[in-house]
Amino acid sequence: MELHSFNASSPAEAAATLRPCVDIDRWVQEIVDARPFSTTAELTAFAATAAPDWTEAEIDAALAHHPRIGERAAGDGAEARLSRREQSGVAVVPETTEKLARGNASYEEKFGRVFLIRAAGRSADEILTALEERLSHTPEQEQPIIAGELRQIALLRLKGMLAS
Repeated sequence: MELHSFNASSPAEAAATLRPCVDIDRWVQEIVDARPFSTTAELTAFAATAAPDWTEAEIDAALAHHPRIGERAAGDGAEARLSRREQSGVAVVPETTEKLARGNASYEEKFGRVFLIRAAGRSADEILTALEERLSHTPEQEQPIIAGELRQIALLRLKGMLAS
């Protein structure tokens, strides 16, 4: 979508365009309300700081749409397609796949949610190392990391949406 089309779309259409980036109503609404943007850089800079300090409930709702790292996202929706594309570059060998599966299970048991990391641009080994490190965190330490990873994913998706 081109920036001028995003700026000219109705609030509902603009929100529907943003929601696959990250399904956090407050973030989506702040961006929709701030239109029009002069440049893509202005939009992405605004999105990087929109709706600061995501709550645990907002993060949990957004994570409900994210597959486990190493698993293929199901469905035909925009978010599932984006997730599959983001994880497509993560080539894994069977041993790493098994370690990721065990790590995902340990993470979910400890934190009660899926392990989230920006997969785009990271190798499977880098992701596994981050997963193992983050398992040593407390929930209080992990919360801002999850929010940061989710925001990175949202910004990558937003940039991709505007480039397509």
